[in-house]
Amino acid sequence: MILGIVGVGLLGGSLSLAARRRQVVTRIVATDRLPGVLTRAMERGLIDEALPSPEAVAAHADLTVFCTPVDQIAGQALAAAPHAKGVLTDVGSTKAAITQALAQVPHFVPGHPLAGSEKQGPEYAREDLFAGRLVLLTPGAGTAPEAIEQVRQFWQALETRVESIDAVEHDRALALTSHLPHLLASALVGILPAPWRLLTASGFRDATRLASGSVELWRAIFLQNRAALIEALLQLREQLRLYEDALSTADLEQLTTLLEQAKHSRDALA
Repeated sequence: MILGIVGVGLLGGSLSLAARRRQVVTRIVATDRLPGVLTRAMERGLIDEALPSPEAVAAHADLTVFCTPVDQIAGQALAAAPHAKGVLTDVGSTKAAITQALAQVPHFVPGHPLAGSEKQGPEYAREDLFAGRLVLLTPGAGTAPEAIEQVRQFWQALETRVESIDAVEHDRALALTSHLPHLLASALVGILPAPWRLLTASGFRDATRLASGSVELWRAIFLQNRAALIEALLQLREQLRLYEDALSTADLEQLTTLLEQAKHSRDALA
């Protein structure tokens, strides 16, 4: 199988390494808006051939994966679809807008592997990035069943678990489990006075690691999923109010309850 990758950053590069290691593909073709990225990807052996556009990649590949910012995926996939030799999919962290935009393209299967890092670029690609992770597919009513099955089998060959979910439900869930944590990390760093940077230890640094992520990538995610993210922020505001009330009244019982509930939920994460 010839694999096509549009956007050879962390995810696209890791996808290439994972597919090569497991001998899922015979050849990998790719494009990226930055020529330097393609050069570095070639030097690392992530791709076999650099092509000039998403349309050219789709015309060569049996499966083309769009690994670009979420505000670019729909336009790129729509432009590439008429030229596609095979199936198209993506790794975007938001799904409702992309799924709706590609609703009339039966060979496009919206997808999202729950994996990533604050690091960006092909030099950070890892062949084990997806191993054991969950991949969510959000096909629409018009998505071809054979296309869904091809994408499912591809991800399963990379040692992932694959499930389908409604696109709107996906975005509401990811707003809380992924997008809000990044926003909080950025907000926490945003209130740190410069003279106190030397006073930060592992707790602060662990809690704010996500803030080092790509500004372009996360700006697009926040804006495309803003309704669900605002909903998550309102839930957080209510939770913070409970902590504020407990602290304002020195309510030991309430503070203990909140902390115990949080510890129990965190410890229960798989």
